[in-house]
Amino acid sequence: MDQVSAVTEPLIQFTKSSIHFFHRCTKPDRKEFKKNVIATAVGFLAMGVLGYIIKLVFVPLNSIIVGG
Repeated sequence: MDQVSAVTEPLIQFTKSSIHFFHRCTKPDRKEFKKNVIATAVGFLAMGVLGYIIKLVFVPLNSIIVGG
């Protein structure tokens, strides 16, 4: 019985802690959500531009080095 409680006790504590955490969480308001959307869009755009620039530089460079 002691082994069973050694396994179930941390699971019960984790479940209680998780439920408490979810009850404390709140949905973002419209302003905060818009800020997150803009930050994500800027990040995607920056990564896309960076990838495009890297490809733009290294594709011709690679063809010069390889010679094909």
